Amino acid sequence: MIKAIKLYTGDDGHSHFITGTLAEEELHRAGSIRFRESPAGSSYDWHNAPTEQYVICLTGTLEFETRLGETFTLRPGEVLIALDTTGTAHRWKMIDNQPWKRAYVAFDKNDEINFIPDEA
Repeated sequence: MIKAIKLYTGDDGHSHFITGTLAEEELHRAGSIRFRESPAGSSYDWHNAPTEQYVICLTGTLEFETRLGETFTLRPGEVLIALDTTGTAHRWKMIDNQPWKRAYVAFDKNDEINFIPDEA
């Protein structure tokens, strides 16, 4: 199973996350794809996701933080499902010596997302 982290805006207006996996063998609609690379040691201060999107981590290990101090780590081969397009935002920083190479796959907010939450 491929690990996924869903980052979303809660009813309280803050960014939160939940861990889970992606369903395999299912097709889901995608609107666009783009690629980006940030050098090792990079960080990005408070921001919201620009659109609903899957962020597929190809290389690099990052720590994400919400304004409430919640943190999670994103590793190569994992997928961030960024849904917090509003609210108090999140930030990230690189925590290894690799560049962060990733693919952004945007989808329409009305489309079903590929995410199975971990059992509590």
